[in-house]
Amino acid sequence: QVQLVESGGGSVQAGGSLKLSCVASGIVFSRYCMGWFRQAPGKEREGVAVIFSDGRTRYADSVKGRFTISKDNTDNTLYLQMSSLKPEDTAVYYCAATLTDLEGWLYVRPPQRIGDWGQGTQVTVSS
Repeated sequence: QVQLVESGGGSVQAGGSLKLSCVASGIVFSRYCMGWFRQAPGKEREGVAVIFSDGRTRYADSVKGRFTISKDNTDNTLYLQMSSLKPEDTAVYYCAATLTDLEGWLYVRPPQRIGDWGQGTQVTVSS
């Protein structure tokens, strides 16, 4: 049974930083494509960043240069380092996993129809 547990969310002022973590169990972590997605109130869930099984990464244009996705295959943990945060980054952030390296996963609508998902962690950025 796949389990993804996110942590690290919180409240921060604009310009600040946060680091999200997602611990995975029930999967061979190193073989999976992992992603971070977010959903703001009243908006659709959207892709933030994806890291493929071989370590390649993809980012949404809105977070390029500010967010960094990484993973530790020894600890089965996915990370999202968020810097220069903006109020528009406020959302629930979700960790997701899929066995297939999908190049376009960031842009699938709705993204939650693919893969397994965590329960999410709230990130609030105040101006």
